[in-house]
Amino acid sequence: MGDRPEHIAGVEHVDLAGKHALVTGSTSGIGRETALALGRLGADVMVHGRDAAAGAAVVDELTAMGREATFQQADYASVDDVRGLAAAVQEWTDDLDVLCNNAGGLFRDGRLTDLGVEYTFHVNHLAPYLLTAELLETLADDARIVTTSSGAHRGVELDFEAIESVDSYSGFRAYQRSKLANVLFSTALAHRLDRTDRSISSNAFHPGAIPGSGFSRFLPGPLPRLFATLDRLPMTTTVAEGAATAVSLAASPRVDDVSGRYFADCEPKEPSAAARDRATQRRLWEQSADLLEIDEPLADGRQ
Repeated sequence: MGDRPEHIAGVEHVDLAGKHALVTGSTSGIGRETALALGRLGADVMVHGRDAAAGAAVVDELTAMGREATFQQADYASVDDVRGLAAAVQEWTDDLDVLCNNAGGLFRDGRLTDLGVEYTFHVNHLAPYLLTAELLETLADDARIVTTSSGAHRGVELDFEAIESVDSYSGFRAYQRSKLANVLFSTALAHRLDRTDRSISSNAFHPGAIPGSGFSRFLPGPLPRLFATLDRLPMTTTVAEGAATAVSLAASPRVDDVSGRYFADCEPKEPSAAARDRATQRRLWEQSADLLEIDEPLADGRQ
């Protein structure tokens, strides 16, 4: 079917048999579409989310294809749950070939997590940072790390004071900061990996504005209803189209040697100037480890 992500990405003939992929936030939206597409290409897939019933449904679809699939429940606001997810991956496979850091959201209400960190920033950035750090030794030497960001990262700079505060909270501005952090993290990770003897890639992407993704339920006031009407407009991005770039970055031979880039519509794009700032990348990397009270990952590969 030409409307599937792997067809849109032009990777429908890629064979991922024997590969293991973790797609976080894969019980719905672009995560679900990405997981199913990787399964159709032959990969075994670990599904992650908070809804066990929805996770079981995705697992059933994957097993019906003949794939090995499993579901792991984890709340991304919980450090223990994220570590539990990493431990489940390590029990499942010794070589993780694809890590799709996709889980996240936009949240109306300002609150702090148990770490004293603003909730959106914790869920959208700190959780995938911690998961990736926990899985570094489990990743295959040619693994691909794909991080879902957003074009919403443009127009903001990373306010490090706002990371630990909900004063004058704006849900969308918090989301923008977290999506900027995703690009900064992905690029910083690529620089550090490049200084190792492994060929692991790290790229981020913008999936597009996707009315069918469930994203709009987090928007304030009348915006969810207005956003829902976009489903009827031909120029909006479908969920499959949104997942296509993730599938391309996970499977396409065209990006075999590409790392540290930002993509949209399966093509490399220039992220914002704030996302390219090396000093901010370094500060975010170091401060994220401090907030999580962990040793700095890949410290020997500092920028």
